Amino acid sequence: MKIGLNVLERSTLLGILPKEGNIITLRLIRELTGKVGLSAEDFDAFEIKTVQDSKDPNKSWTTWNERGSAPTDIEFADAEIALIKKELKKLDDAGKLNLDMMSLYDKFGVA
Repeated sequence: MKIGLNVLERSTLLGILPKEGNIITLRLIRELTGKVGLSAEDFDAFEIKTVQDSKDPNKSWTTWNERGSAPTDIEFADAEIALIKKELKKLDDAGKLNLDMMSLYDKFGVA
């Protein structure tokens, strides 16, 4: 299944994937990281930059151009979608979803 994700959604998705699991889960995570992760070409095309707060050296944020806000179609296997839905559902059940995750919740059809 193809799902269009922009830079923010791709970054957010990588952040919700589990850090450990059984061998099947780890293989899925590795595949997802390769598909969803931002490549050197993406950094150039979307002009992705980290901006340091001039007043607070502990604060920074990431910016990108308008093209990075447009979705890029990514093909997901059923097992990958199931893993993503499971992680989003866990966050929802724990009351830990945030605004950046809402579009992922909707796009992956978490119920």
